[in-house]
Amino acid sequence: MTSPAPPRPRKDPRRIEQLGRVRLDDYAWMKDANWQTVLRDPSALDPEIRAHLEAENAYLKAVLAPTEALQATLFEEMKGRLKADDSSVPTPDGPFDYFSRYEAGAQHPRRVRRPRGQDSGEEVLLDEEVEARGKAYYAVDAAAHSPDHGLYAWAVDDQGSEYHRIHLRDLATGEVLPDGPESASGSFVFSPDSVWLFWVWRDENARPARVFRRPARGGEDVLVYEESDEGMFLGVGVTADDSHIVIGAHNQETSEEWLIPAADPLSPPVLAQARQAGVRYDLDHWSDRWVMRTNADGAVDFKLMTCARTVPSPDGWREWIGHQPGRLIAGMALFRDHLVRLERQNACDRLVVMNRGDAAGGGHVVAFDEPACALNLSGGYEYDTTVTRFVYQSPTTPRQWFDYDMATRQRTLRKTQVVPSGHDPALYEVRRLWAPAADGESVPLTVLMRRGTPLDGSAPLLLYGYGAYGYPHTPSFSTQALSLVDRGWIWAGAHIRGGSDKGWGWFLDGRRFAKKNTFTDFIACAEHLAAEGYGSAGRIAAYGGSAGGLLVGAVANIRPDLWGAIIAAVPFVDVLNTMSDLSLPLTPPEWPEWGNPLEDAAAYDYIASYSPYDNVNDLPYPAVLARAGLCDPRVTWWEPEKWVARLRDHTTGPAPILLSTNLEAGHGGASGRFDHLKEVALDYAFAIWAITPERLTDKGAA
Repeated sequence: MTSPAPPRPRKDPRRIEQLGRVRLDDYAWMKDANWQTVLRDPSALDPEIRAHLEAENAYLKAVLAPTEALQATLFEEMKGRLKADDSSVPTPDGPFDYFSRYEAGAQHPRRVRRPRGQDSGEEVLLDEEVEARGKAYYAVDAAAHSPDHGLYAWAVDDQGSEYHRIHLRDLATGEVLPDGPESASGSFVFSPDSVWLFWVWRDENARPARVFRRPARGGEDVLVYEESDEGMFLGVGVTADDSHIVIGAHNQETSEEWLIPAADPLSPPVLAQARQAGVRYDLDHWSDRWVMRTNADGAVDFKLMTCARTVPSPDGWREWIGHQPGRLIAGMALFRDHLVRLERQNACDRLVVMNRGDAAGGGHVVAFDEPACALNLSGGYEYDTTVTRFVYQSPTTPRQWFDYDMATRQRTLRKTQVVPSGHDPALYEVRRLWAPAADGESVPLTVLMRRGTPLDGSAPLLLYGYGAYGYPHTPSFSTQALSLVDRGWIWAGAHIRGGSDKGWGWFLDGRRFAKKNTFTDFIACAEHLAAEGYGSAGRIAAYGGSAGGLLVGAVANIRPDLWGAIIAAVPFVDVLNTMSDLSLPLTPPEWPEWGNPLEDAAAYDYIASYSPYDNVNDLPYPAVLARAGLCDPRVTWWEPEKWVARLRDHTTGPAPILLSTNLEAGHGGASGRFDHLKEVALDYAFAIWAITPERLTDKGAA
């Protein structure tokens, strides 16, 4: 591969002494001292840093110039698989059905309602496409109507910084009320009487740290709760039966909840269960009792407890659904006479529906037969109903929305995702494989390919992974992945440790001092796929974002020979520096996940042994594409910027190292539904260019 000369940023070695250890960082200067301001105002970026990021963008454009036609083709393919005037399934609440829909060609939806059960009388609550005009970035991250249907509130982030402004509209007059809350996290709820708005404020380091209450139609904010522990984040919610407002504090391994009775929303919050390090719980109220999902007392994969007292107390809890190792109780939804729990086992989802009077072991299962699929509860507004809604999908099956009558067990298909350009599931095949890990564990793999794809190692392979925070890899339907699969690629997802694909223990065995299991699992998956003919070493694209970017950065250092391309979106690659920087919003809350290198020498040494930035060496690295967002408060732009610079300093191979920085977006990339596809098209075009450059003009399957 030939390319123009890459940018060569200056080196300014900084000596960092910590716990008796010393490291040198040539590129520490890339962190703008004014970064908090930059999150909200990108124009405040240091001119030298901006010039370097712009030079990197120009270099990427020059190197990937041969892919521009392919990027455009991929984008149009992906766009063509999205219904231009798509809409959600209406969700009933009292006299109205609420839903969202896109006008043909719109990047952002309209949020609307109409009289319940009617096809006419639509009322526009919020037209995001209109509100987004003239803005480079616009995202509504939360929206809700008041219980009395008189107000509509939405939280807007117009930088990607995750600082929100909450707007409220009077639905009788259409007027947007003045002076909505600012510096908000996006978490808010109305009190069940619709009189009050509870919302969460972010501090100067972007941590959700305080809960305020204000009159819903405007007025003074009153502090309700402040979290003094810098390692905890706050959120607010309402119980399923509308009996309580809930304030939740949590980090990666510990949680605590405070309760405010809906009948007395001005009363101070009451502690539900005192926090204990390593104990997570969430609770909900079920008319006459509390239900708690918790991992307390060694219930690694969680259990359900009940308490009949008005305010839950430690001695009032009774076990209802006991702990079963390997069967993760991942969530629950409560209705007047039923409870639905989401379970996960061996990277497969199922729903279990229970009646109010069911004993432990009671209930019936809702499941599907595909070897790899995903189920999730899509929620609803109503408590006094026998109908719940869930979404089913698989890598070959587009999303299907079902209304399920929990009493009669009848499924009603409400909608199937439309693929306008056409999709025939029979043309594709999904397989579930099991990769043997070095320590004897079996790692699930979900594989998507066109039927008839040769399994002789000749097919290019994309291997996706994440493996952190207990988030599973969901075997979902992706209209984007089809653009690779239709060109003869095999698309594989690795259910590696660090996620909860095989239970919460699967997560615990892939964090902190077991973090390297995430990397070795991913390598084991690549090796198993190659051994079984699904790919071959040197022709595999490793794909991951955020903590998945850490994953692909680490495996690039460990086994550069396996990969033909590394795609790292907003990659968390400077782990040691970030976990030592108290000014960053996620540092103390992240210590349970990674360890605290400021106080724990063992944690320092372990992080230093795998952190991608700190372990770049003189190796023949494959082609690398890193993507960053200037307004990203989670993985700051300088992490991939520094990593790319160090990779260029050390690589002994000819493959280019590329950086793309969106100067007007944050962690999630571009906000519009079509603009986001341009970033995916770039990723896929890069993979094709790096691994099968002879196929840049392929149009895919007919």
